[in-house]
Amino acid sequence: MTYNTPSSNNPWAGMTLANENADVGILGIPWDNAASYRRGAAEAPSTLRRCISCTDPFTEEGRAIELSLHDYGDVPRDLDWPRYFTTVTERAKQALQHPFTLFIGGDHSVGIPLIKAMSASTDEPFGILHIDAHADLEDEFEGSKWSHACTARRALENANVRSDGYVYVGLRAPIDDDIHFLAEHPEIQVHSMRSVIQRGIPAVAEDVIARLSRFKNVYITWDVDSLDPAYAPGTGTPNAGGLTTRELLHLFRSIIPALNVRAMDIVEISPPLDHSDITTWAAIKVIIETLGMLQEKWNR
Repeated sequence: MTYNTPSSNNPWAGMTLANENADVGILGIPWDNAASYRRGAAEAPSTLRRCISCTDPFTEEGRAIELSLHDYGDVPRDLDWPRYFTTVTERAKQALQHPFTLFIGGDHSVGIPLIKAMSASTDEPFGILHIDAHADLEDEFEGSKWSHACTARRALENANVRSDGYVYVGLRAPIDDDIHFLAEHPEIQVHSMRSVIQRGIPAVAEDVIARLSRFKNVYITWDVDSLDPAYAPGTGTPNAGGLTTRELLHLFRSIIPALNVRAMDIVEISPPLDHSDITTWAAIKVIIETLGMLQEKWNR
C-alpha cells in the first residue's frame, strides 16, 4: 500500500479514503451550546482533522493502518437546538452503517442524539462504556435536560439502553443527582478513578468485559476530561487526578479485542483552552491506536 507524505493537505494521515462502503465512518458534531463552564469544543472537529493530517498511518508498534475511511464532514451548526439534535441523529444513523463509526464532538451533550441514533440503528440492547470524570446523570442542569451534565440520564431513556449494560470508568467528580441515581441503580457498573488506581487497569478491564460481553454491540462515549489535565488540559471542565493517556490505551488494548465496539464518540476537546494542541494529540493517539486494534482484530 502506498502512503502520501503527511502534510496539511493529507486528510486523515494518508489513510485510504473511500465511499459509503468504507470500514470506518467519521462524523463531526461542532457543538458546544450545552457546555456549563467553558466553551470551545465546537472547534474540535476541524482542529483534530488539521492535526491528524500531519501524522502517519501507523500504530506505535509499526503496523500500517490499511482500513478505509469515509468522512461525512460536520453536521452544520444550527441555533435551533431541537432541530440540530434531530439532524445529528439522522446523520449519525447514516454514519453507523459502517463496521465502526467515529464521532467527533462537540461538548458531551452531542452524546444524547448520537446514542439515540445507535439505539434506533439496532434491534437489540447494546452496551455502553462511558469514560469520564463526571457521571452526567443530572435529570436537568441549568434549566436544560440536554445539558452535557445530562448525557447519561438521557441515554438510559433509550429503548435499547439498559442500566445493567452501562459501565463507567474514571469517575471522580460526583454531584447530587449523580450520587442519588447511582445509589438507586446499583446495577450500573462504576469504576471510580480511585478504584482504577487501587485495582489496576487489567482488573478493571476484566470487569468491563465480563459485564459488556453479553451485548452484541458496544458504544464507547469518551470524554477527554477522563484524562488528567496534565494529559488533556484543553477541556471545559477539567478535574485533576485522572487517567494517563497510556492507562487509557492499556484499557483499550484489552477491551477492543474482546468486545464488538461499533462506535465511539470523542467529546469535550476545547482547542481554545488547549496548549500546543496537547489534548487533540492525545485524542489522535487514541484514534490511531484504536483503528490499529480494530484492524488487528478483524484480520484474525
